[in-house]
Amino acid sequence: MENKQIAITQFGGPEVLSILSSPIPEPKAGEVLVRVAYSGINPIDVKTRAGLGWAAAQNKDNLPWVPGYDVAGQVIKAGEGVSRLQEGDNVAGFIGFPTQGGGYSQYVCVPEKELSLVPEAVTLEAAAVLPLAGQTAAQALNKAEVKEGDVVLILAGAGGVGHLAVQIAIAAKAEVYTTCSESNLDYLATLGAHAINYQFAPVSQRIEKVDVLIDLVGGDAALDALKCLNDNARVVTVPTLSAELICEKAKMLGFQATGMLVDPNPEQLDTMLYMVSVGLLKTEIQHIYPMDEVQQAHKQIETGHTRGKVLLDMK
Repeated sequence: MENKQIAITQFGGPEVLSILSSPIPEPKAGEVLVRVAYSGINPIDVKTRAGLGWAAAQNKDNLPWVPGYDVAGQVIKAGEGVSRLQEGDNVAGFIGFPTQGGGYSQYVCVPEKELSLVPEAVTLEAAAVLPLAGQTAAQALNKAEVKEGDVVLILAGAGGVGHLAVQIAIAAKAEVYTTCSESNLDYLATLGAHAINYQFAPVSQRIEKVDVLIDLVGGDAALDALKCLNDNARVVTVPTLSAELICEKAKMLGFQATGMLVDPNPEQLDTMLYMVSVGLLKTEIQHIYPMDEVQQAHKQIETGHTRGKVLLDMK
């Protein structure tokens, strides 16, 4: 038996991703061995593969490096001292963040405390959507202190983080506006958001009196969206490459503004898995690629037009 893993062999385009084989690892004390069914692909994976950002800087002398932070699968072996999980349990987790990675693997050892049990009513595909994207969405809304009655503008509501942020904000009884391309207007309306086609006109020409901006795009779109805000509005910007610029501009205009780095939190993932199990949160998957089509999967993320999430089938 071998463990197939997808590695970044050098920094560059999707073609630098290769499948390597290694022995199946043995779980240490406190760890379980997970047979991964699905790995989530996140924009940070694409950025790291291109050599950009913090995880790339940390791993530049450590190539080939196996990316991936989202896994859903089954426990097949428990290390010493593991008490909560057992063989056969379906689990999901936000693992190895930000410098370790390892999610693009068929088998991975993970500390038991980093994993959540997947309820019977939730598929492993749905569970793989949630870890990084769901927690980014929840933590951005928490940072912005979104409360009932707030008018919230979420840039890019149809994406991996966006489609979850829209639903969590609506569950908190906020009034949610979001930007999207024409093809996603109906989809976002079904989630309960007011969808604005950014291809038609800049968002600043379409809406005003916004209390909270959740920026999942960065750059010029975010700068334009600052024109929609009420006095004392709160801004949370997620893309790290433009965070400093957006926060500086927002603070100059008198808004509270912060960037954010998502923090893995298994209890939060438990909550989201529960929300999915009872139908309060719907996960959207654009496409599931077999692991040998990982290059196409990265190309899809790079289009910037993914509805929901892209997963890798690691089986």
